[in-house]
Amino acid sequence: MKVIFLAAGYGNRLGDLTKNLPKCLLEINGQSILKRDMNAFMENGITDFYIITGPYSDKFTFKNVNYIQDSNYENHDVLGTLMEARNLLDDDVIISYTDIVYDTSIVKKLLNFEGDIGLAVDMNWEEAYVGRTDHPIAEAANILSKNNSILKIGHKTETFGKFDDNMIGEFLGIMKLSKKGANMLRNRYEELEKLSISKFFENRTFAFGYIVDIIQDMINQGTVVNSVEISGNWCEIDTLQDLDNAKNKFS
Repeated sequence: MKVIFLAAGYGNRLGDLTKNLPKCLLEINGQSILKRDMNAFMENGITDFYIITGPYSDKFTFKNVNYIQDSNYENHDVLGTLMEARNLLDDDVIISYTDIVYDTSIVKKLLNFEGDIGLAVDMNWEEAYVGRTDHPIAEAANILSKNNSILKIGHKTETFGKFDDNMIGEFLGIMKLSKKGANMLRNRYEELEKLSISKFFENRTFAFGYIVDIIQDMINQGTVVNSVEISGNWCEIDTLQDLDNAKNKFS
């Protein structure tokens, strides 16, 4: 099992802390965000890591990992960054954002998933937004699921149609793909790439598409995407307030 860490983004909302440093290298009580995530995998016996870097790639000094330089990071968003390593989408793989920190129990739950495409989802997500005043709840990447099958994914729940509140969760930013699932994702992206579509979902362009966009597209095409409901400590780090919260949550 290999793990692809997407680390080519900026951390603009963290001010001077990320002026010359990737967000994922910020420390939480003496250990960087990315190192903590890697540790969560190593504690589950996973050590085959690929880190896709963008700006400040020289700041990454981890040993025994594979680095991929996204030299085009200014011209696309996270989906484009992932596709810089599309050749890796040929076998079982876990894909992880690097502005999140999570514990080993979350990784274990995801590793136990046996379907083709599984997204780690927090169904008690709203609790994390209590007091999180610098990051509006409207910015959450929500999912609408029924019987662990994801029907909708995106940042605008008002477009999901009618639903019960217990059907809504938050996508953490970490997903597991089987060999079949990885091939489906890569093949669908390349189909859309050839079509040269201008608009994707939520008024984003295809070039600046998110991973949630390609997932929603695949769902629309009939692909089964499952939610993997997690429990355990995790948090997204997008603001100084989030960083302080992570320092309180992770020792």
